[in-house]
Amino acid sequence: MRRVIILVVLGTFLSSCGARKKTNRNQETEVNVNIPSIATPDAPSIILTPTYNSTEDYIAFFKAVAIHEMKLYGIPASITLAQGILESGSGKGRLARQANNHFGIKCHDWTGPRIYHDDDRAQECFRKYNDPSQSYRDHSLFLAKRKRYADLFKHKITDYKAWARGLKKAGYATDPQYPKKLISLIERYKLYRYDIFDKKKKNKKERGRTFQTHRVQKGDTLYSIAKRYNTTVEYIKSSNNLNSNALDIGQTLVIRSN
Repeated sequence: MRRVIILVVLGTFLSSCGARKKTNRNQETEVNVNIPSIATPDAPSIILTPTYNSTEDYIAFFKAVAIHEMKLYGIPASITLAQGILESGSGKGRLARQANNHFGIKCHDWTGPRIYHDDDRAQECFRKYNDPSQSYRDHSLFLAKRKRYADLFKHKITDYKAWARGLKKAGYATDPQYPKKLISLIERYKLYRYDIFDKKKKNKKERGRTFQTHRVQKGDTLYSIAKRYNTTVEYIKSSNNLNSNALDIGQTLVIRSN
């Protein structure tokens, strides 16, 4: 009898252990463990800018842009490329690398992003662009909009020497050797070969402006200006790097022929 009681007690004990183990195992699968999140810093935004291992690389990258600007505004591609090479150090200078400014154009009336850089004076204000091609367009507009550069457009597109001397005369640079440096770059890298328009297009003019300028007056709108010059609002905006329809009195707009 005692043996039976012992066996019954022992069986009850073992079954309760098994049930407890089973319950614990089931509980383990249902427990939600809160793992603390580890704060990670946001990945830095990286702006990819072209790298130029040589002046030849720089020319190969921007020659199409310079030719396009020449066709729109009548500025020799050779002059634009030579200025870009000289002013930006073939794309390796700080302004070109950090601000996409390839022509050393200072802020003046610029209201966009800017960068400060030691030039003739310490920490001068320079324009900053999102893309190098915007710098090339702004270079075209910089020359086209200012009266002091008007005489440049009287020269033939193929007369890069006259353009180089004219830039210095108009005050683009203070370096007395500026024209000589531009001419040297143009001849060394044969940049003059990009100044030739398609000869099959006989209606292309080699000399003279391909645009005119308009100074915004009170009451002017892009629509009224476009109607006056027989062009379109979008054409005026694209020609002047405008992001909106807002105009300022006294603002100079380049009006290109359609």
